[in-house]
Amino acid sequence: MAYNLWYWPGIQGRGEFVRLPLEAAGIAYRDCARELGADALIADMRKYDRRAPFAPPYLELDGMAIAQVAAILLFLGERHQLAPSNMKDRLWLHELQLTIVDFVAEVHQVHHPVATGLYYEDQKDEALRCAAQFRDARMPKFLGWFERAAQSNPGEWLIDGTMSYADCSIFQLIEGLRYMFPRRMATLEPTIPGLIRIHGLVGELPGVRSYLASDRRLPFNTDGIFRHYPELDAE
Repeated sequence: MAYNLWYWPGIQGRGEFVRLPLEAAGIAYRDCARELGADALIADMRKYDRRAPFAPPYLELDGMAIAQVAAILLFLGERHQLAPSNMKDRLWLHELQLTIVDFVAEVHQVHHPVATGLYYEDQKDEALRCAAQFRDARMPKFLGWFERAAQSNPGEWLIDGTMSYADCSIFQLIEGLRYMFPRRMATLEPTIPGLIRIHGLVGELPGVRSYLASDRRLPFNTDGIFRHYPELDAE
């Protein structure tokens, strides 16, 4: 039975961190809001009178809804062999994914440092200050930690010698940062060869390669998490 994936239809957003491992592993799913629209997504969320998702993305199967990217991926990892079988390794991978979630939240804060409900143009001065600190301090700190994680186990992948859901998240992280901060990433990429290696491996997986070439892979834009505003970038 195919999963129902619910996420906003016009952006990659956090939903892409779920789509990529589904595509990589050839797991059947229905991208519901892309088929039915945003109103259908809102209506679907309202049908839950107990244990309702706080926000998309969420995954449905057999009347169950799993929300939050890291929780969804933890579930998929165990159910579809996208995570190690060893408990210690599974928890380490989950820790890494939770740190990716933290980083993505900071990425979004760069262009919305005052309030998510305000337009970027209404907080541009604050965003310029936030972006400088993010480029200079937060990007090297997070990417350096992910690089050490990538180098901490034998083999080309993050762990266990095979692709995991977190490898797909590293791919999306590099893709998004290259779009958002092309000048800064050109400076930082020589310092993170392990992450760049993983990005290349994921991009060559047949399922991912096919997905990226399809119209189902939406382009990055200035409505999503990773937004390119030239004035926020620097080397």
